[in-house]
Amino acid sequence: MAKWTRRNMLGGMMRGSAVVVGLPLLDLFLDGNGEALAAGTPIPTRFGTWFWGCGVNTARWFPSKLGPDYDIKEELRPITPYKDKVSVFSNFNCVLDGKPNLVHWSGAMATLSGTCPEKGGVAGGTAEAPTIDCLVSDHIGKGTRFRSLEVACTGQSSVSYSMRAGSTVNPSEVDPVKLYRRLFGAEFQDPNKADFTPDPKIMLRQSVLSSVKEDRDELMRSLGSADRQRVDQYFTSVRQMEQQLGQLLEKPAPADACVVPKEPGAVELGPTWDVAMNTHDLLGQLLVMALACNQTRVFNMALSIAGSNLRKAGDPVSFHELTHEEPVDEKLGYQPKATFFMEKSMETFANMLKIMDSVPEGDGTLLDHSLVLATSESNFAKIHSVENLPIMVAGRAGGKWKSGQHISGNGDPSSRVGLTIQQVLGMPITSWGEGAMQTSKPVSEVMV
Repeated sequence: MAKWTRRNMLGGMMRGSAVVVGLPLLDLFLDGNGEALAAGTPIPTRFGTWFWGCGVNTARWFPSKLGPDYDIKEELRPITPYKDKVSVFSNFNCVLDGKPNLVHWSGAMATLSGTCPEKGGVAGGTAEAPTIDCLVSDHIGKGTRFRSLEVACTGQSSVSYSMRAGSTVNPSEVDPVKLYRRLFGAEFQDPNKADFTPDPKIMLRQSVLSSVKEDRDELMRSLGSADRQRVDQYFTSVRQMEQQLGQLLEKPAPADACVVPKEPGAVELGPTWDVAMNTHDLLGQLLVMALACNQTRVFNMALSIAGSNLRKAGDPVSFHELTHEEPVDEKLGYQPKATFFMEKSMETFANMLKIMDSVPEGDGTLLDHSLVLATSESNFAKIHSVENLPIMVAGRAGGKWKSGQHISGNGDPSSRVGLTIQQVLGMPITSWGEGAMQTSKPVSEVMV
């Protein structure tokens, strides 16, 4: 028989009828290093962001020791099982350089877009440059059905930290049932099925979108610069939709870790802690299988808005309000009620890592073939501090990232982390950021 591959089926006869049986992922399907399918298809690298609001307690979160043998403080304890796959970054700042500290906004945009914005705040704002996920998806997301997927855990689709320049926000999916149907509904093509038939309705939809090109060009010639920018942002979204539809007309590449999950049942949505945590885990499981099934290679998870509205059931006071109103306990040295949410946020991030690390891929796991940038918009939310922003990067990027370290930035801009991620992912850039946040200095300690 010819060389065995993942596409081979076991054939035979049963009661006079032909039968075929698919095969699981076996070592013989992999190359000698376990890094790709034997046919040469590489295991893709994925990228995601994971955002939580209202920061940390510095003394209880940041390690004291630098390097690979860093210590785990109380608030960071949930990541202990994944310590060798999580790098912690300290003393990386949002460098304001005379600009105002826009509360619950400047710190987020510093790390995620490499800028200090001129306007924005607790309810959101505009981005002066694309967030890093948009740049990465332009580089690694073109060959997937979805350039990126955005989800939020408190029931508000407006909670998203994925933005093109300006006010073009990529809205979040908040309902696990709707996300499931979007991912695995009628338009889903199982990458491991032997047969493939393009949907003629999708072909028609793609041709309709393409047919407006002449009118679009004529419209652009008639517009002023401001309108041209707005319309160009709109048509960028349309072009992405065309590319996504085009992907549905091609047989997807095999994805051996892909297992189509069952549709989740209806769940309560909202900002109470138990509800949001359950929503997070359901959305996380669907996101991870979307990655494994090559539906996307980029995702953004927002646990809450930056000025977090998370709260305990029956308690009208939110996490955000607690950070400002609750006094610091003199004996403990921190705000115990607010700290509950800081600790629980790290438990939830650890849940995301657990889900990703539970999917075997090649010689490792899906987490090993990913990079996840986790951050918050402030250090100590009570005073909206944007120095020493809490930042973690989980995963190994398929062996291109030296994980499991604590690294100090010594007051450098937090955009250094984003620059490093982009270079590790193979993006041809030598600098990133704007103004005082601009940097051409990657974090060499994590680069292979």
